[in-house]
This record gives sequence, C-alpha cells and structure tokens, in this order.
Amino acid sequence: MRVLLGVTGGIAAYKAAHLLRLLKEAGHDVRVIPTEAALEFVGRATWEALSGQPVRTDVFSGAQDVDHVALGRGADLVIVAPATANLLAEAAAGLADDLLTATLLTARCPVLLAPAMHTEMWLHPATVANVATLRGRGVVVLDPDDGRLTGADSGRGRLPEPEAIASAALALVAEQDLAGRHVVVSAGGTREPLDPVRFLGNRSSGRQGVALAEAAAARGAQVSLVAANVSDGVLPVHPQITVVPVETALELRDAVRGAARDADAVVMAAAVADFRPVEAAGAKIKKRHTDTGPAEPEPIRLTTNPDILAELATDRPRPGQVVVGFAAETGDGDGDALTHGRAKARRKGADLLAVNEVGDSRGFGDVPNAVTVLDGAGEAVAQAAGTKAEVADALWTQVARRLPPASTIER
Repeated sequence: MRVLLGVTGGIAAYKAAHLLRLLKEAGHDVRVIPTEAALEFVGRATWEALSGQPVRTDVFSGAQDVDHVALGRGADLVIVAPATANLLAEAAAGLADDLLTATLLTARCPVLLAPAMHTEMWLHPATVANVATLRGRGVVVLDPDDGRLTGADSGRGRLPEPEAIASAALALVAEQDLAGRHVVVSAGGTREPLDPVRFLGNRSSGRQGVALAEAAAARGAQVSLVAANVSDGVLPVHPQITVVPVETALELRDAVRGAARDADAVVMAAAVADFRPVEAAGAKIKKRHTDTGPAEPEPIRLTTNPDILAELATDRPRPGQVVVGFAAETGDGDGDALTHGRAKARRKGADLLAVNEVGDSRGFGDVPNAVTVLDGAGEAVAQAAGTKAEVADALWTQVARRLPPASTIER
C-alpha cells in the first residue's frame, strides 16, 4: 500500500520516525512529506534514510514530476502526524502553499490527521471550528492525548502514541470482512511457577498474537486478547481489543474458554507450556551443599497441562465457530517441521493449524515469520511469509472464508 506521511513543525515530530518504522515493518511503501518547519526538528536525511524515498517540501523541486498532484492521486492512505494548529487551519481553508497542503487537496484516499499542540491551542474556538470542518468533509481527525507537553506543561494536546496512530490509520483501509464478529486470540508464553522466583517458560514474546489481534480489529472485529506474559511495549492500544492478562496455562485455559462462549473464531497463538510442576515450592529452592561441594538438586516432578487447542476443537460452545492453532516446530531425526505439523493438525482437530519453523532468526521475537497453514487433515491450504502483521492478515483471510454468514449466528 502507498502511504504518504506528512510531518509538520511540532516538537512531537520525532515520534513520526517511529510511526514511519511501524508502517514500513507492516510492509507498506511510505513517502514522507515534511513541512520546512518540520525539518527544524527532524532533518531531511533521517526521513530519506528511514523511508528510502526522496524528501521534498515545496512544489517547485522536481517540478517535472508534478508531485503536488501525482502524490495525492497515487496514495492509498495519507497520515499527518503531528498535525499542528497551523496545518489544521490551512487544510480547513483549502490552502496549498507547500507540497504537503497541496497534496491534501489532491488526495482522494482516506486521510487521517493526528493533532499535537498546547492545550490552549487545541481548545481555541478557531481550532475547534477547523476540526469540525475537516471532520465534516470526511477527514479523520484524532483527539490528542492528555499528558506531558513541551517543558513542564501537561494537558490535552499530546500526540497519540505511534502504535495508536498506525492502528487507527490502517483500519481506514482494511477490508472489513470481520465486522460484527467477536474473535478470541491468545498470545505470549505461559509461565509455570517452580517457586516464588523461578518458573518454567518459553521464548515467546507475544508479537505474533498481538499482530493477529490488531489485524482482526482493523478488519472490524471485537477482539478478546488473552495475553500471557507478553513482552514490554508489545500490547496493543486499539479500542476494539480487550486485553485479559494471564500467567499460567490453567489461567489461560479458563480465560480463553470463558471468552470463547460467544466467539466466532478462536486463534491460539500463545506458546502454552506442555508441563507444569506438580506443586510449586512456597519458598525459594536453595542450592544444597555437602562436605564435598554442591549437592545434586531434588528432582522436580511434572504433570501434563491440558491440551487447550484440542479441547476447543472438540467442545465448541457454538456452531460454526472456527478454531485455529499455531505450531512452532523444529526438525529432528523423525522428520522436518512440516511433517510434525501435519501430524499435529490431524491430532488436534482444529480447522486450521499455522506451522512455523522456529530458530535463531525465525519465529520468536521481533523477527519475520513464515507459516504454512494446514487444514484439519494436514493438507496445506495457504502459505504466508513476511512481517508478523502480514502473516496475521493472511491467516485472517483464511479464517474469514470459513466463517458462516453473520446473519445465521444467534447471539
């Protein structure tokens, strides 16, 4: 998708660099159009390096390309962040005195403005009227956040966080094939306590599960995200996502089964521990010593956790519910990752199983992902590779095709 990112001259311009990164990581082609004032805060070289595109601010540079018309006509989405009070006034008045404002006049795609300014400027009657004018024309103008502003000031006027801006903007152009649906997604990795300070866990960051939740919300769904120990800074802020934090496999099981009672689809992306200690020690387990040195530790007795995915596939609380699992696999002497995934798909009974081979630079954490989507018989029905957001979108496309018409569902 071709995205134009306008940046105006406010102190919050530095946050637009993170927004640019989020859009690029989601696989979009982004062209940055700063104002001259914006370049006082973040320089041209930064925008060109991060976007891989040339940066122009006026309508005369590269006039042969007629950018002030071509950019707006060719865009799929326009975002301005931060949008200053001056930009809101110019856009409302239809002024076109630089490349950004001229582009806003030629764009026929969805436009989102993310204001940032001092509270007095946001509340001024002129700004209030300008925002009302723009919204009346179909422009999406976000409300600024409350919080710390320039210097010691605090109040309404803070730029929303880049994740919230990206989520709101991409929702404007997302296919709404999940509108009116309720979906449940699990994310992260469960932790099974050994004692008050130690646990059995895994390397899952929760990024793929969160990407699935955000993609479903962007496509119109109400999302219950059951989050098990998701890494800091990863949890979503989308208003259509309700986060249910859990710690252990048993807690995750209860939360997912509870949320699934009225869900159209359940996607189990969390890495759930197969085993847990029979009992957790009430105090920290100490290293024991003998006269000859450290003693061997006492064995830790384990018991098997319930197979949540298989339970969901067997005992569906409503007809037509689509159940999806994830299988992080590695190859071994008995077969490759896909061979193990096929066996698991037949054993679990879910409608779909996304098999991904994990390794040092695949699957876990802030790295690309690649999955083969199998049906319940273990046959491949789709493949997806790229960012976790791209994988999430591809998987929801498969889920949407299997959902019964919304009109046939009793709630």
